[in-house]
Formats: sequence, C-alpha cells, structure tokens
Amino acid sequence: MKNITTAGAALLLTTSMANAGGLDRSGQGIGAIFEDGDYVEFSFGQVTPDLSGSVAGGAVGSGNIAPSYSQLGAALKTQATDQLSFAVIIDQPYGADVDYDDTDAGYPLAGSNAQVKTFGITALGRYAVNDNFSVHGGLRHTTAEGVYDVTAPAAYTSTYSSDSGLGFVLGGAYERKDIALRVALTYNSEVDLELDGTAGDLSTTLPESVNLDFQTGVAADTLVFGSVRWVGWDGFALSDSLAGDILAYDDDVITYNIGVGRRINDQLSASLSVGYEKETGEITGNLGPTDGYLSAQLGAAYTLDSGVEISGGVRYAKLGDATTSVIGAEFEDNSALAVGMKVAYNF
Repeated sequence: MKNITTAGAALLLTTSMANAGGLDRSGQGIGAIFEDGDYVEFSFGQVTPDLSGSVAGGAVGSGNIAPSYSQLGAALKTQATDQLSFAVIIDQPYGADVDYDDTDAGYPLAGSNAQVKTFGITALGRYAVNDNFSVHGGLRHTTAEGVYDVTAPAAYTSTYSSDSGLGFVLGGAYERKDIALRVALTYNSEVDLELDGTAGDLSTTLPESVNLDFQTGVAADTLVFGSVRWVGWDGFALSDSLAGDILAYDDDVITYNIGVGRRINDQLSASLSVGYEKETGEITGNLGPTDGYLSAQLGAAYTLDSGVEISGGVRYAKLGDATTSVIGAEFEDNSALAVGMKVAYNF
C-alpha cells in the first residue's frame, strides 16, 4: 500500500499562502527516510494564489498581490544495513513573494514588493532499534536571501545577500508493517540568520517546529493518513536594522491534514485529503495578509512497469480573511490553487 500515501504527495510542497502567514512552504517532511531499500525522488509544484484586498471601505483595491511561484524538491535515500539508513533531502522550506504593482490609484502601498527565498539541505540518519521502533536525526542547512522595497509609510529599499544557518532534526517512529501503521514524530530546531543588506541588514530566527505524521491501513487496499504540524511563530520577526520589524507574528500555528487513500489496482491508487489551519484573529503584516485556511486535495499515483512511480494532483485552499497592520487593508474571499507531481524510484 506504499503508493497510496504518495498519491498527491508532491502537493505537500505547495502550501504557501495557506500556511503560517505565507512563509511556511515545504512543511519540512522527511518521508523519504522511511522508503524501502535505496530510493530517489524529484518533485515539482506550481502555486497560483488569488490574494487581493482593499482600503477605504473597499473603494481602493490592491489587485492580486501574490504572483504565481514554483516549488522544487528532491531526496536520495540509501539502506546501508538492515538497521541503518541515510537520506539527503532538498527543499525550499520558507518563502514569500508579494507585489503591489497592480493596485488602484491611491492604494497606500502601490509599487511596493518583497521577496524571501530559502533553500534547505537535510542530512538524515535512521536507526531501526527493532521491527517496530526506530530513531532518526541529523543536520539541516538553510540558506536565505531577500528583497524589501516599500513606498509607505516611508520609501525604503534594501536587498539582502544570502546567509546560511545550521540546525538539527531529531525524532522517532513506531511501525507495524502488517497493518501499514507508522507514527513518526520529528522536531526541527531553530536556525539563526544574519543577512547583509544594501541599506539595513536583516536578522531573523527561523522557528522551531514539530511534525507528527501517521498512516494506518483500515481495510483491504485502504489507508488513512495525515499529519499535525506545530510551528513556533510566536515572537518571530524579520528585523531590518534601519526599518525595524518588516514582518512579525504573535501566535504559534498548528496545521492539520487528514486523508484516505485507495489502491485501485497493482499500478494505480488515488487519495483525497483535507487540510485546516485555524484563524488567529490577529492583525497581519502586509507581506502575508492571510489568516488560516481550509483546503481540499485530490491525488493519484501510477507505477510503471519499470518500477518508476509518478504521482501528482491538485489542491485548492480557501484562505482566511485578514486585516493588515499600518494601513488597515481588508483581505477577503481569497484562495490558492496548487498543482504538483513527483517522480520516485526504489532501486
């Protein structure tokens, strides 16, 4: 039943604009370390947000401030011994892209834009204590760069060169292969970054997080799967040495996903899942004007005669309404559409 869980799995990369103020993108998954034998995967996602707001009681609109973007990922896992395995996982864990270039005349932030890009490499090891219990851990290296260019309340521009930080990953798992049960708990540490800017310099601490992933067979060829992700966003800030806090959060965020997969035949499987993030009700920044979300995802996976598995699907997210700081813009009735695919091979 392995291919049931990968049906639509590439879409788990495509959750920005529907997670934690728009910064959390990959979810920092480590599923590759649990694959059988030696394994390689490549994934791609494309996200098209529809995110707009207004001021002056709706009279002056922002236009769509969120350009489409893509997400890439890859992983390589090797089974060194019966008990010991290693994996290298590449992702783009955090990011943001906002552009106020299509506003109505008189919108306070007209012409403003900002971008955050990150790149992560995780080196992970796993040790199977016995057939049921295992532990995993390793190091995560994260690189970030960005641009901040605003027209209000005062014009300010700074381009930040890349900087890297090192954190760690630690967790454990319980499995029962006879019923396709696996419960894995993973902690991701904070990562400190200091980025030199063309005007002010940027400092931030990427937040710690905990992922709980689970799956279990509930009937012949049927699997229930899901995840709970906690991210410690409370106290997070992107702080410019001259402009002050560009973006700040006051609440931790918990994201839930649950789904069911069904194997249709030896080659084809399909899945349906839903995701939820509770609204905080807090004022948001103008670089991430969403608050919670509700999503639905359809996925499918097909295994070729060569053993190569191709999975993908589509995800729609209804983004929670938000009121922004400084200018008091109201962002309502917004959404994001994501498509993704993954190519994987056990060898």
